[in-house]
Amino acid sequence: MSVNPGFGGQKFISTALDKLRRLRRTIDERGLNTKIEIDGGIDATNIEKIVEAGAEIIVSGTGVFGKGNGAEGVKELIDAGTVWA
Repeated sequence: MSVNPGFGGQKFISTALDKLRRLRRTIDERGLNTKIEIDGGIDATNIEKIVEAGAEIIVSGTGVFGKGNGAEGVKELIDAGTVWA
């Protein structure tokens, strides 16, 4: 949804935020019990906007492991996303 499929480490495509907001709105308007998962280009610089747009399940490979220390990567994402933690 948020990168072109094929390989890891790609940048988040910002137009995915509009798609995410529309999807969240549609789910809410229809009263559906659906969680939105997003994968692709998610890191500490954009996770807050992604969660605010409606994502509830975050998949972040490079954002977690890209700097070599998975624990630090997770902490960085949590710290950046305290709006939802």
